Amino acid sequence: MQSVLNSVKGTALNVAEYLTPVLKESKFRETGVLTPEEFVAAGDHLVHHCPTWQWAAGDETKTKPYLPKDKQFLITRNVPCYRRCKQMEYVGEETLVEEESGDGGWVETHQLNDDGTTQLEDKICELTMEEIKDEMHTPDSEKSAPGAGAEAEDEDDDEAIDMDDFEESGMLELVDPAVATTTRKPEVESKASPAAGATGENEASGDPVLHTRTYDLHITYDKYYQTPRLWVVGYDEQRKPLTVEQMYEDVSQDHAKKTVTMESHPHLPGPNMASVHPCRHADIMKKIIQTVEEGGGQLGVHLYLIIFLKFVQTVIPTIEYDFTQNFNMS
Repeated sequence: MQSVLNSVKGTALNVAEYLTPVLKESKFRETGVLTPEEFVAAGDHLVHHCPTWQWAAGDETKTKPYLPKDKQFLITRNVPCYRRCKQMEYVGEETLVEEESGDGGWVETHQLNDDGTTQLEDKICELTMEEIKDEMHTPDSEKSAPGAGAEAEDEDDDEAIDMDDFEESGMLELVDPAVATTTRKPEVESKASPAAGATGENEASGDPVLHTRTYDLHITYDKYYQTPRLWVVGYDEQRKPLTVEQMYEDVSQDHAKKTVTMESHPHLPGPNMASVHPCRHADIMKKIIQTVEEGGGQLGVHLYLIIFLKFVQTVIPTIEYDFTQNFNMS
C-alpha cells in the first residue's frame, strides 16, 4: 500500500515540477533553497575538494535546459557498504539512573554484574587445537626396549663417532625430535549459495566472510523543491544489482519506504532507483544557516552540498561515502 501511495505521489510531483518555474533569484539564506546556478557552484566546490565526485551529463533525451549539458548531476561510484543497518542496532537494555538531586538522570547502556563485568559478552573467535599424536618420532622410537635407559647411561663412555662414518650410515636422514611435524586435515568444501553474500544469508548461517556491497550515489537538482536530491543504487560483490528489499537493508528503518522511496531517475533511463525525498532538505539547511549566524559565522552557498551529504547520511549510515572536508557549526 505504501509503495502505491509513493508511486502516485511521485507522479504528481513530476507534474508539479514540470509546471514550477525555474528559481532565478537566490533565497538561500531566507529559505535554504538553491537556484540552478548555485547548485552548479556548490557541485564544483564538492568536486574540487572531493575528487571521488564527478559531474555527469546523463541521457541526452533527459537533459534539463536550466543546467549545463555536461553538469546535469553529480556521481560517485563503488562506495563501500560493509554492514547492514540492523547490525548497528543496539540490543542491550537501558537503565535510567536517577541523580540524587532529582534534577534529571542519564541512561546507562551497559549494566555491570557483581564482579564488575558487563552483561554483554564479547564475541571472540575461539581457536582450538586438537592433540596430534605421534607427530614427533624417530624410526627407532618403536623399537625402544625396557633396557634402553640403562644403555643410554653408558653412551657418554663411548668414543666419538667420526663425522664421515656418521654421514655414510644415513643417520642424518632421521627426523629430529626437536622439530615439530604437522599434518593438515583436508578442508571441507563449502557449498554456499553464490547469492549468499548479496542476500545476507551468510550472516545467518555463521559465514565469517565479510561480503561487501558497493553503491553508486547521484546528486541531482530538484526543480520543484529547489534543493539537491540524493539517489543510490547498490551492487553485490559480483557487481550484480541489489533488489529493492536488499537496498532497504542499508537504509535506516526509520526512513525506509518513507523518506527513501523507489522512483525514476530524472537524467537516466532504466529501472527505478532509491532516492532520499527532498521535502525536508530546505528546512534542515535553513536551521543550520540560522545556527551558524547565531554563532557569529556566515555560511557560504558553495558549502551546501558538503553539509547536505553530512546530514543526509543519517538516512543511509552504513554507506561510507562522506570523505568531504569537516564543517564547524560554531
